[in-house]
Amino acid sequence: MSNFYQKLCDAIGAASVREQEPMSAHTTFRAGGPARYFVTPEGEKELAAVLAACREAEKAYYILGNGSNLLVSDAGYPGVMILLGSQFTEVVCPEGEPGVYELGAGVLLSRAAREAQKDGMTGFEFAAGIPGTVGGAAVMNAGAYGGELKDVLESVRVMTPDGEVKELKTKELDLGYRHSCIPERGYIVLSARIRLEKGDPEAIRVRMDELAAKRREKQPLEYPSAGSTFKRPEGYFAGKLIEDAGLRGYQEGGAQVSEKHCGFVINRDHATASDIAGLCGTVQKRVYEQFGVKLETEVKMLGF
Repeated sequence: MSNFYQKLCDAIGAASVREQEPMSAHTTFRAGGPARYFVTPEGEKELAAVLAACREAEKAYYILGNGSNLLVSDAGYPGVMILLGSQFTEVVCPEGEPGVYELGAGVLLSRAAREAQKDGMTGFEFAAGIPGTVGGAAVMNAGAYGGELKDVLESVRVMTPDGEVKELKTKELDLGYRHSCIPERGYIVLSARIRLEKGDPEAIRVRMDELAAKRREKQPLEYPSAGSTFKRPEGYFAGKLIEDAGLRGYQEGGAQVSEKHCGFVINRDHATASDIAGLCGTVQKRVYEQFGVKLETEVKMLGF
């Protein structure tokens, strides 16, 4: 047992600390090696204690959402993987503020969209099929089908690397296409405040069902993946470039460019993280060679 492991246990309790936790169990790619330390701080006090322990021991850490935009190398992650606990999964509707939702960073977007639909609040339908959390959505300004988080976001509460809690208004977040200033400042999202408009619950449900049907029709949901693998390059569609490069169905090891949607790299057959990362690199190389366009991955790659 390491001294640092004991410090984590002292900070947040042994039940919330694990060692050598396989990240294949915590990412939607279902691939990747172990995290050296895996902790689940229940609330803000415990999170601050973990950050303090990491600072003192000079250990790197990473905040895990739903693992839907992450690939960890087969060698694993040598630092501290932090999965926010139960106090970060609360949905609060402040009294006297109709349409306002305060969403914990660990709340699944699909759950938040369902809650809003039941309340007859519109504006969050786009998020119903995004397989991520509110915290992850704020970090990358998640979006789909013409909607983005910034369209409804009022503010986020964050914790700095020093454990200080701040509230930032939307205009302070430098939100753009799959971008915010949150990661570059080292902030950790604690919660987000969104404001929706009154709508018809049935019409909202129908719209959400339509988007779900579109996803099932066009996306390879039957295989593990991280959703759309590449960012949309300005003036192009990543999937079209990949298809035009002749890569539909192209496979390296157990990883494959989806035949259903070329913008998705999937874990077709027990792919390793190296298979997936290697295939992403091949796609980037071929597209650049043929079209002079640099594709960036939407997926965060740790340990490569």
